[in-house]
Amino acid sequence: MFYYLLKYVLLGPLLRLVFRPRIDGLENVPASGPAIVAGNHLSFSDHFLMPAILKRRITFLAKAEYFTGPGLKGRLTAFFFRNAGQIPVDRSGKEAGQAAIREGLGVLGKDELLGIYPEGTRSHDGRLYKGKVGVAVMALRAGVPVVPCAMIGTFEAQPPGKVIPNIHPVTIRFGKPLDFSRYAGMEREKAILRAVTDEIMYAILMLSEQEYVDEYAAVVKGRQAAQTGGKGRRFPRAPLS
Repeated sequence: MFYYLLKYVLLGPLLRLVFRPRIDGLENVPASGPAIVAGNHLSFSDHFLMPAILKRRITFLAKAEYFTGPGLKGRLTAFFFRNAGQIPVDRSGKEAGQAAIREGLGVLGKDELLGIYPEGTRSHDGRLYKGKVGVAVMALRAGVPVVPCAMIGTFEAQPPGKVIPNIHPVTIRFGKPLDFSRYAGMEREKAILRAVTDEIMYAILMLSEQEYVDEYAAVVKGRQAAQTGGKGRRFPRAPLS
């Protein structure tokens, strides 16, 4: 109930009015049945803009930190995400990854749309990073199509650290569904999972036209934080390739 109140009454109309997002390829999102929408992740705003323009409900695997923050802000954030139907995911360790896969398969088992950011975290500099194979595991186990999605302009609208978004043009592109039925029953083979994930990331790259980095975003963030003594820094948007 709260999800549809946000989508159609509270947040959805405001987002469409302020950002006036351009939508390409919406017809590529299946009108019914289970499917994964796999997108790049440039901004906190991504969580709200994509659901606002989709005709169907979509459930995202959201990082557990959104549900465990301290103080009033933390409680409000947790209330918002929980009542919007988002699923908390602990991103620390192998067992946590398996739990996320179980949760995602549960959504797909109810013939719903599941939203995933294969990079595993927001891009800190606007580039597209290597995808984690969890999306491939779920696609193969559930036997569902994967719809690639590119958010364009959301990094400029709300870069890391900015609470109130800028008014900036936003485009959301959906590519044709990717069918991986040829790999049915092969979800335990690492080479297959890597190939499927890379195909998904390549489709996102073609839609987004970002610069691609063949490393995990979390690894690059950690390395750069170590180089700056953990104090953090601001990262300019990388030029498009």
